[in-house]
Amino acid sequence: MLLADVVATSAAVAATRSRSAKATALADLLLRTATESPEDVPTVTSYLAGALRQRRTGLGWRSLQDAPAAATTPSLTVSEVDAAFDRLAALAGAGSQRARAEATTALMARATADEQRWLRGVVTGEVRQGALDSLVQDALAIAGHVPPASVRRAAMMAGSTVDVATAALTGGEDALAGFVLTVGRPVLPMLASTAPTIEAAMAKAGGGSVAVDTKLDGVRIQVHRSGDDVLVVTRSLDDVTARHPEVVAAARALPCRDVVLDGEVLALGPDGRPRPFQETASRAASTSGVELTPAFFDLLHLDGRDLLDAPTSARLDALESVVPEVHRVPRLVTTDVAEAEAFAEQVLGLGHEGVVVKSLTAPYAAGRRGATWVKVKPVHTLDLVVLAVERGSGRRSGWLSNIHLGARDGDGWVMLGKTFKGMTDEMLAWQTERFHDLQVDDDGYVVTVRPEQVVEIAFDGVQRSTRYPGGVALRFARVVRYRDDKTPAEADTLDTVRAHLAAAP
Repeated sequence: MLLADVVATSAAVAATRSRSAKATALADLLLRTATESPEDVPTVTSYLAGALRQRRTGLGWRSLQDAPAAATTPSLTVSEVDAAFDRLAALAGAGSQRARAEATTALMARATADEQRWLRGVVTGEVRQGALDSLVQDALAIAGHVPPASVRRAAMMAGSTVDVATAALTGGEDALAGFVLTVGRPVLPMLASTAPTIEAAMAKAGGGSVAVDTKLDGVRIQVHRSGDDVLVVTRSLDDVTARHPEVVAAARALPCRDVVLDGEVLALGPDGRPRPFQETASRAASTSGVELTPAFFDLLHLDGRDLLDAPTSARLDALESVVPEVHRVPRLVTTDVAEAEAFAEQVLGLGHEGVVVKSLTAPYAAGRRGATWVKVKPVHTLDLVVLAVERGSGRRSGWLSNIHLGARDGDGWVMLGKTFKGMTDEMLAWQTERFHDLQVDDDGYVVTVRPEQVVEIAFDGVQRSTRYPGGVALRFARVVRYRDDKTPAEADTLDTVRAHLAAAP
């Protein structure tokens, strides 16, 4: 399969706003790949979603700016490009920078002008075609003549759409059904939606009896144990087992043989109160520093029993049967709004973020953000993306300071306002380096950046505004923290922001 076929399909998808037309175009190429070059199906699937198969290549925007003259005739194959990025990802040590530059030049010299543009986009995460992973799943369903729900379920169990693509295209529903929860193979984590109040969250979760979980300010983990073998992965399914000996020890101490747990790790002070998130994040990214404490809030498998489809109440019973209280997230089960509100106040008094209200009848919806888990924080926060940053003045001279905030809107981003509040000197120094790395333009005052960095923003409310294209702006926005654990695809949408406007008294 030629790379030019992927690039042409990407252009066709970008040229239409119709979701069904996008899915059909993707399906046509996927079916052709399965027929003509079945070995390329995983790579083509990844490329059609706008992503490389390699997590890291050592390349950035600047690495691709000075491309050689473009080829006039397409010759690059998908497998050649994938192999080239494999070699780039493997480069390390002395001389690797020069070798990477030479290899990149060689690859770009074989690419046509359209292919060069696409390669720059896929390396930097800027393939703007409106084809996210969910749309590629729809395309696989069309091409394989299987229900979309079957593709989504298999991808959740495999932890990746790429890993189920061949089965969807060639094996039908029976092949997809073979992807089940397997101890040692991470699944996509379930996510929570938001609500402004406890009462609203309980109603959104379906009413009746709910579990009100403490929302810890920690780092999400998923733990798999089979005998003495333990695997610890992050929210993005990266293996971090070696960094978390405390989690490994806690998992091995449980009175069971096989288990899959969902939870968080966080740093606690001598008084049991959470330490600043930066300390947790710093320790979670290394093998030394403050001790982290695991706290689990769900259980997906226990000694041969898969519990993904079981109601929350059954999963919590199983969790309590094997995980000691010291390693469980504190929770309240109640039908009473006032009782839930009192519990939330207690949680806040202990220094935690808020609560997550959970339906007791819902299954574990891996990889989805639905209404059966609803988080409530006392301060409104949004996960937004930095679109640009202004040069500082006065005491902040030499730093990049005021950040431009954007929410997701379809295939693009809508600016909601700016802020320089909440930034420490340490944060200013960090973001100056970070945004220079993401820089795509500089008019001498405003540095435009690639929309890759997620930032958690606290705000007092949302107001109507004619100044910004989305018609809304944030009131008293301030930086809480930068979220390196989230991708731009997980940033909040303009509709979410507008919901805060609608909920205002």
